[in-house]
Amino acid sequence: MSGRVYKVIEVVGSSPDGIEDAIRGAVSKAAESVRDLRWFEVKEVRGHIENGNAAHFQVSLRLGFTLADS
Repeated sequence: MSGRVYKVIEVVGSSPDGIEDAIRGAVSKAAESVRDLRWFEVKEVRGHIENGNAAHFQVSLRLGFTLADS
């Protein structure tokens, strides 16, 4: 086969420390059980507000990984 084939999954990362931390946490956790992760795409960002301040961030991600050759 000349090209690669990818599988896509969706995960949600969360963090009180910001969007980047939520992304890094989600990718890191997914990498514990999914081999050959190649890319991510941010689908949605949302958060929780407490006392007029952003208190917690959630980021929905699509993660792509390479399917193994048989």
